Amino acid sequence: MDAFAALAQGLTVALQPMNLLFALIGVMLGTAVGVLPGIGPALTVALLLPITFKLDPAGSLIMFAGIYYGGMYGGSTTAILINTPGESASLATALEGNKMAKAGRGGPALATAAIGSFVAGTIATIGIVFLAPWLVEIALQFGPEDYFALMCVAFVTVSATFGSSPVRGLTSLFIGLTLGLVGIDKLTGQARLSFGVPELLDGVEITTLAVGLFAVGEALYIASRRNKGEEKIEPVRGSLWMTKEDWKRSWKPWLRGTAFGFPIGALPAGGAEIPTFLSYSTEKRLTKHPEEFGKGAIEGVAGPEAANNASAAGTLVPLLTLGLPTSATAAMMLAGFQQYGLNPGPLLFAERPDLVWGLIASLFIANVMLIILNLPLVGLWVRLLAIPQPWLYAGILVFATMGTIAAKPSAVELTMLGVFGVMGFLMRRFDFPVAPVVVGLILGPMAEQQLRRAMQISLGDPTVLVQSPISATLLGIALIALIAPFALQGLAKFNKSDD
Repeated sequence: MDAFAALAQGLTVALQPMNLLFALIGVMLGTAVGVLPGIGPALTVALLLPITFKLDPAGSLIMFAGIYYGGMYGGSTTAILINTPGESASLATALEGNKMAKAGRGGPALATAAIGSFVAGTIATIGIVFLAPWLVEIALQFGPEDYFALMCVAFVTVSATFGSSPVRGLTSLFIGLTLGLVGIDKLTGQARLSFGVPELLDGVEITTLAVGLFAVGEALYIASRRNKGEEKIEPVRGSLWMTKEDWKRSWKPWLRGTAFGFPIGALPAGGAEIPTFLSYSTEKRLTKHPEEFGKGAIEGVAGPEAANNASAAGTLVPLLTLGLPTSATAAMMLAGFQQYGLNPGPLLFAERPDLVWGLIASLFIANVMLIILNLPLVGLWVRLLAIPQPWLYAGILVFATMGTIAAKPSAVELTMLGVFGVMGFLMRRFDFPVAPVVVGLILGPMAEQQLRRAMQISLGDPTVLVQSPISATLLGIALIALIAPFALQGLAKFNKSDD
């Protein structure tokens, strides 16, 4: 009953007129940006971070959550219409969705994606309501050594999950950890890695790094590899609505996709890609129409799209309860919390329950807004695909620069934006994941603080890190997660050499 009472309190916050407006702006921006190929919700949140600096924290975070959900919805539109997923999580949707569109059934494909997203998002948000308080109770038992071990798990899993190579992921993480050392040491008061530049004494701004890596880096990367061939936009032909048979074939995949997406999304090494492909392969095995798979089976759209949105809700569980981001957009939302001096975790539930539960309640509202927006406005999202890429990315560069100057008017800050932009471009060029850099900058100082606190309590005895059953277990998980990718690569090479 406590969860219901807290949710009722959150609804009073989320239903305030200004917060409803923020949610509407968020879902519209998120859907629009999700529709545009190559631009995901992480980039949008990064762009809006400096703009929302002086807004109300609750309203801004509600808007960011709307962008997150909207981006997941919008990514399916391009996946279905032009076989260009706006997000990697929409890859599985494209397999059958684009075949349906080419067969003139783009309307039912978009409808089952939108309704499946609504069903999965609603069920997964109910999961957050009941799971979050339980996790908070566990987190309250954590000591500094347990928090340090938990952050080690986050470092390793995020680095191993993002990108094609664990070495590249770890390299990106260490860049972020190094940037986290810049500024005045909070315990000793000594300046570190500031090189005599006064603006660096406060440390590297998370918003400047995020906007540089995601927005400027992406714009430079797209400009460097302009595709001269024009995309053919498939028109939506026939009825937009689903037939009775479509409903009958979709409702079970929606539920199964939710069952895959939410628990995997809530794991530290979760993400949306794994559950979407698991859902696709499951629907392919269970279908009564195997001949349609590969030619446009509606189950192959319904299941993965439900898994996609359920996992999006799942990533908010570790973010809100433990302060651990498990996706690029969750890392951006963590930056949004810290922009207002808020640290997600068990204490935030005690100190600002109105904000946390208002954010959770707003997810229900965002889901309703998205289903209303996505079904009638398919034609509008298709027109957005016609925006020329040079215009689009030129606008992003201008917006990123103006936002950074507005948040912190400084030549040094602008120079750092340019440096981080070039760094983001080079990382994409050489296939280094960008998200671990942001995670390293955000969690690095927190991990250092917890480690030093644990060492002070134990009078410098390093065995304190493995004396607690929780920390010993978590460090063991981190070690396994670190070694496993290398062991699997070695095993694959060994098997290949035998062949």
